[in-house]
Amino acid sequence: KQPALISEAAKRFGSQCIVVAIDARRRAGAYASEIGPGWDVFVSGGRINTGIDAVAWAREVERRGGGEILLTSMDGDGTKEGYDIALTRAISEALSIPVIASGGAGRPEHFVQALTEGGAAAALAASLFHFRELDIMVLKRQLLEAGVAVRIPVAELG
Repeated sequence: KQPALISEAAKRFGSQCIVVAIDARRRAGAYASEIGPGWDVFVSGGRINTGIDAVAWAREVERRGGGEILLTSMDGDGTKEGYDIALTRAISEALSIPVIASGGAGRPEHFVQALTEGGAAAALAASLFHFRELDIMVLKRQLLEAGVAVRIPVAELG
């Protein structure tokens, strides 16, 4: 609602401190036929479609000094069916700042896909870890085996 806030905050605190969350949903049905394929930015917990194209908005965020994007696929959030790789890739390829994938993680391979095919710099998951459905060290080891750089404490390597 106040895009200038991004510019003001980046100027005051530095771009590295500014993480902008974008909640996006894939266009569907007649709306997609009329507007074209892609994703729109949603606000108010995913209830209100702004009509703003997610890729265009991500570019504007970067132009204004945003240092990272926390990108949540509203379509995938809570499904555990995997991140929206097409969305993540579209945003990642359009920007030079890091993108954090969110929404849809269910298995270790979903993280691998987001970080490789999707081009994300990081991947977020909540319930998998909160409810201990996935162990962080198990995930890190699988990411490492897949060739994704991760930090593993020396004590855990043995």
